[in-house]
Amino acid sequence: MGQTIGYARVSAADQNPQLQLDALREAGCGKVFVEKITGSLRERPQLTAALEYIRPGDVLVVWKLDRLGRSLLHLIEVVTGLRDHGVDFRSLKENIDTTTATGRLIFHILAALAEFERDMIRERAAAGRAAAIAQGKTGGRPRSMDDDKLAAAKALLATKRTVAQAAKSIGVSRATLYRYLTESVAEVIDAAVDETEVPDAGFEMPEWLAHPAPAGRAQK
Repeated sequence: MGQTIGYARVSAADQNPQLQLDALREAGCGKVFVEKITGSLRERPQLTAALEYIRPGDVLVVWKLDRLGRSLLHLIEVVTGLRDHGVDFRSLKENIDTTTATGRLIFHILAALAEFERDMIRERAAAGRAAAIAQGKTGGRPRSMDDDKLAAAKALLATKRTVAQAAKSIGVSRATLYRYLTESVAEVIDAAVDETEVPDAGFEMPEWLAHPAPAGRAQK
């Protein structure tokens, strides 16, 4: 039989987590990790500690869904990771419990909504890029160097001019010319490497190493 682990979070140091703590203890949590930090921050030491402490067979309990995830996508990511490692999840206010069939169904619906949201973001980004390209726009700052300028700079350097002199002559900074010269040399090296046959090492990442279970409390 696993342990029931609680996680509580308030958004500021002066806020009182007692309401959450009472609810978590009433739900049977023998150990509770308390965070006093805004949910928008990615680094949450107490959540990290809780995820390192839990073991397969345990249940992680929160008072509300928004106490755990920064967003729906982040919430699904965390809970899916727990489920993949044999840890269940409960949210008291929303009455979601992945130890029950109904709770698992609700979670799958939430996961589907998160995937839909992710796809919509990708589609909007792709549509924006396509519209920009159609209007002749590309991302990033305009290029200060083109092939003609680079060729002229190389010709000047071949006549023993310094990089600073060549850069001034073509109207770019010395740092910009250095960067493009470096890229030009790298392209030559890459082309040479591409023509060299590299034997297949035949190495495949072990599944347990690619997806490690959380380390922490020793298994009883």
